[in-house]
Amino acid sequence: MGFIDLSGSLGRHFGSIGVALNEINTRLSVGYSDQLKLTGMPSDRALKSIKLLCSALNVSDKLHLELTSSIPEHVGLGSGTQMSIALGLAISVYYGLGLDVRDIARLTARGTRSGIGIATFELGGLVVDGGRGEHTLTPPVISRMNVPEDWRFILVFDKRGQGLHGDAEIQAFKELPPFPHQEAARLCYLLMMQGLPALAEDNLGLFGDVITQLQSSVGEHFASAQGGVFTSQEVAAAMQFLQQQGAVAIGQTSWGPTGFCAVQGDDLAEQLKQQVEQKFACCENLSVLVVSARNTGGEVQVERT
Repeated sequence: MGFIDLSGSLGRHFGSIGVALNEINTRLSVGYSDQLKLTGMPSDRALKSIKLLCSALNVSDKLHLELTSSIPEHVGLGSGTQMSIALGLAISVYYGLGLDVRDIARLTARGTRSGIGIATFELGGLVVDGGRGEHTLTPPVISRMNVPEDWRFILVFDKRGQGLHGDAEIQAFKELPPFPHQEAARLCYLLMMQGLPALAEDNLGLFGDVITQLQSSVGEHFASAQGGVFTSQEVAAAMQFLQQQGAVAIGQTSWGPTGFCAVQGDDLAEQLKQQVEQKFACCENLSVLVVSARNTGGEVQVERT
């Protein structure tokens, strides 16, 4: 849902807020094989990750990896972090290595900017991380809260594109101008004294207003790197329409191109989903999904044979 302080004027960079989701997930299993084998969904990333993890942990990669679901790559939903941590935990449990989420995050260089992907796998719910200081290994969790059960998020996808990632993302951060110190202070105050209390009191309207303001500020800062406040102009138009229909917490997740907003209740969420699908039926590249918040972390199950 966005960064809080991109200036690092007090010695800590980034800091971010985000929510774990139920309906979009990575699910996999690891077992013995006489050679590395992948079944289920094809994924070059999964194969590459499991080889690197086994090498780093000095264990055999003679494993059968079955990938039954995975998060779409480079659309702003933390696919790389979830894949790395899920695989790392599976390998750790399989070989009895005793590693935790943070061990694997450090091993796979996750959390170099946002710590949301690590924290949501670890804890679920809505998470705020404290960014990176001089000696930070992974961004610390400074707030973790349950999301009300009837809050729904509407995601709008653009199938054509991917958000900045890899070397392009690193270069974009280098080229961005300094983030104004006063704006970082305003966002921190809004989040601490309005956004999080609103969540605690189940006030979606006020919470959504804070997220929209944060997203607008950070989006304008990133505009030069991503071509506007939103990476996809079609997604931007869809989000504007949803806002006009009463949705709140309008924004783009990470570098996009996925847009998000929030409403209260399944009925309203499904109603707005149908409206935006009808309104933008001519945009074949757009798709819409209603999702719920997940208030628990990732799960590991062991099957003995």
